[in-house]
Order: sequence, then structure tokens, then C-alpha cells
Amino acid sequence: MEYRDFGSRGGGRSNFSSGPREMHDAVCAECGAQTQVPFKPQEGRPVFCRACYSKKKEQSQ
Repeated sequence: MEYRDFGSRGGGRSNFSSGPREMHDAVCAECGAQTQVPFKPQEGRPVFCRACYSKKKEQSQ
């Protein structure tokens, strides 16, 4: 099997090389607060603000 170093040629994903993320406005499905997320919200899928997301993550552990 041949080893390939994709990171040095741009084939891998890196958080540092893409520049600033495009943020999208959204409304938290839990508390109704305005928030921004680094992805385009899709209809029918809930979006949570940072505080509500943290609470949900803690509850699931």
C-alpha cells in the first residue's frame, strides 16, 4: 500500500488554511435566541445556540 501525504498538497482538511468561516444567522430551537452557526441551517433540522448546545451535550454524556 502506498502512503500519500495529502495534507501538504491541499487534499486534506485543515482548520488553519481555509481562512475565516462564513457564519449564518439562525434562531435557537431550544430558547429562541438569535445565534450564528458555521453552517447553513437546513429546514426541519434544529439549530441550538452555544449555551443550549452545551446543555444538551452534557445531558447526553
